[in-house]
Amino acid sequence: MDLQLKGRSVLITGASRGIGRAIAQVMGAEGCNLHLAARSEELLSEVAAQIRSAHGVDVKIYPKDLSRQSEVEALGQACQDVDILINNAGDIPTGTLWDVDAATWRRSWELKVFGYIDLTRIILPRMYERKRGSIVNVIGVAAEVPNPNYIAGCVGNAALNTFTYVLGGESVQHNVRVNAVNPGPTMSDRHKAHLIERARRRFGDESRWAEMMADYPSGRSGTVEEVANAVAFLASDLSSNTSGASLRIDGGIWAAARKR
Repeated sequence: MDLQLKGRSVLITGASRGIGRAIAQVMGAEGCNLHLAARSEELLSEVAAQIRSAHGVDVKIYPKDLSRQSEVEALGQACQDVDILINNAGDIPTGTLWDVDAATWRRSWELKVFGYIDLTRIILPRMYERKRGSIVNVIGVAAEVPNPNYIAGCVGNAALNTFTYVLGGESVQHNVRVNAVNPGPTMSDRHKAHLIERARRRFGDESRWAEMMADYPSGRSGTVEEVANAVAFLASDLSSNTSGASLRIDGGIWAAARKR
């Protein structure tokens, strides 16, 4: 499907791997010019080279630690005129209230919760001035499925969901849309490592990690491409009457939780 995104400029955070990398590849294939941010310059360079070669679009990279407010501000100033912002960077640890100490909790929220908020604060006013723009926050279904073993993520994601709702309800007055995508478990290096650790604890055998997905209603994890395609659609004008919404891509996890 042609999403009519050719020539749009897009800033994607957390773009060096996983969902962020997949979003960059989809947006590149749609003909967008990309601004990619993440910590690793090496991985960003690899992604950028692959997309330039495959699609001939302009790709700029920004190796930055977005848990640092000064680097968020520098990125926002450098990319303040983008047409589309995809907030995706995040690394909130699992654990209970007593497992996640105060410093770890605050550090992880600096990247995901305050990183999203601060970058939006810089870029959204310029979108308002131009009367055009779209923001998609990649958050996570933990925003809607409470889990005491992922308390920092559940609470942070819930805050970002509400952040999306609040902004999305007023941004449309300026012809700007703000939406969220809430993925469930999505296959990536990080997710696979989590499954391996769960298999080690349950079975004493890391090689049985794939069996851990039997607990999911669909019997599998999602793919990064499934999430990326949804993000691209929400960012596009084909979804022009959608704002202040969150789209679950979770293989039925939220719905199954409601039946319990």
